Amino acid sequence: MNLFRHFNDLIREAAASLEGAPADINVAPITVEPPRDAAHGDLATNAAMVLAKPLRRKPRDIAEMLAPVIADMDGVASVEIAGPGFINIRLADGFWQARLAEILRRGVSYGDSDLGQGQAINVEYVSANPTGPMHVGHARGAVFGDALASLLDKAGWDVTREYYINDAGSQVEVLARSLHHRYREALGQNPGPLADGLYPGDYLIQPARDLAERDQDRWLDAAEAEWLPVFQDYAVDRMMGLIRDDLHALGVKHEVFTSERALHADGRVEEAVRDLEERGMVYTGVLEPPKGKLPDDWEPRPQLLFRATEWGDDVDRPLKKSDGSWTYFAADIAYHFDKFKRGFPLMVDVLGADHGGYVKRMVSATRAITGANSGGLTIKLCQMVQLLEDGEPVKMSKRSGTFVTLRDVVDRVGRDAVRFMLLTRKNEAPIDFDFAKVTEQSRDNPVWYVQYAHARCCSIYRNAENDMPGLNTSAEAIRAADLSILIHPQELALIRLMTSWPRLVEQAAETSEPHRIAFYLNDIASAFNGFWTLGKDAEELRFIHPDNHDLTMARLALVGGVRTIIQSGLKVLGVTPVEELR
Repeated sequence: MNLFRHFNDLIREAAASLEGAPADINVAPITVEPPRDAAHGDLATNAAMVLAKPLRRKPRDIAEMLAPVIADMDGVASVEIAGPGFINIRLADGFWQARLAEILRRGVSYGDSDLGQGQAINVEYVSANPTGPMHVGHARGAVFGDALASLLDKAGWDVTREYYINDAGSQVEVLARSLHHRYREALGQNPGPLADGLYPGDYLIQPARDLAERDQDRWLDAAEAEWLPVFQDYAVDRMMGLIRDDLHALGVKHEVFTSERALHADGRVEEAVRDLEERGMVYTGVLEPPKGKLPDDWEPRPQLLFRATEWGDDVDRPLKKSDGSWTYFAADIAYHFDKFKRGFPLMVDVLGADHGGYVKRMVSATRAITGANSGGLTIKLCQMVQLLEDGEPVKMSKRSGTFVTLRDVVDRVGRDAVRFMLLTRKNEAPIDFDFAKVTEQSRDNPVWYVQYAHARCCSIYRNAENDMPGLNTSAEAIRAADLSILIHPQELALIRLMTSWPRLVEQAAETSEPHRIAFYLNDIASAFNGFWTLGKDAEELRFIHPDNHDLTMARLALVGGVRTIIQSGLKVLGVTPVEELR
């Protein structure tokens, strides 16, 4: 239960039924939120303020009409009117105890929401050029996209995870030529140093050897036009194999892989442009020269243009190059048109920060494709990751030639640490990934701190079984515990925090911000570890009481609730909870 949405629905219903309320009264602006000061209660609503104008009465008068209605609602202990008409609500202990019972009953599915109402949404992420192994910058987009997909799924959307293979264009030709150089080396030739612009990493050496073993010297003296497409296909296939292995190591999955080259080969670029043409969205015109310094190769010439300005962009965008081939933008239009035709009116693209200038044009294109002035496509940009070793930048990887590979990082600190740490900042903020901090066992390391809280929950259960032989700690027995015993302010505060999980899920999904999950888990860990610390000095707050079976079971239920919430949150982040820290 999202208790805020639950009481919001009840209060809106009560507001619409007030004496003098018109049949068409708009109660949508009524909100129920946590009060700014927790001392004021558990919930606060602006209902009286919203209703003042349509009812032509003072907000405080309306608050006095609503207060007794709210006070009669199940779970409400008291209602207070503050200031000009704000309504503060305090919930009964029994309400919070029932929420803990709900958490134990629902397990990790607690927090699942119908907010998305089953709408189909396509989340495309990673989509690294298949020119080599993934670097740590790709890792951030991969983890963010994967966690966002899981978050949207938990919040009720029908999510499809997709990878767009950029296997067309000049970078793939460069890859093929780089492979050909290594192929010649594998056959004992001496092609000399790599030409400028070719990929220098060692990752092409083994594919070249395998290709030489398969085809021998077949391509050694062949013309480039003959071997280039063969080497392109082989190189892309091997590089995608590397990328899939890297993604698997990071725990990232996709259901769909779509090839850019296939879009061209199947005529889907022409189809998409033709669709826009038929709706008057494409024309032949001459663009204004770019602002600032004029490029040497710029010339005013007629071009096939998309009317991007009609859909919110700054300028209209060319669809064809001077040689008559399609622009990258045209292929991207075709790709999003293809997704729309496959049944995805809602799409999310996760891109690197260097794509910031591409956002407006793609949003405008998707609006034209879907015929909607809003919605359609959301683009989330992920800023750079700076790898540090004790505060100093980490040197590049020999294997990559130019960067530290994702696999280097995962192999060193583990998948879970990488995933969690990359979600401890908003995607639009740069992040430092310090190996020393990630492996440090302290509160300053959020992944260790959350895992420590989960492991402590498991340890408490083991200790209870050791200290109280024969104690039944099965899920059924814990769910049957008498939770009415849990009335201490610290116990209720912890339950309140756990109960905010469904609301947090919905908020994070609506804003596409999975980092909120990591923040929340840190708060849960802090509150739980703080409660445990209190028990060191105050015996009555300890979790295990060998001489009091009922209190022990109730406290184990509390611990079980914390463990469940941490598991639920870590599942969204794609992190495996641990039962022991070694």
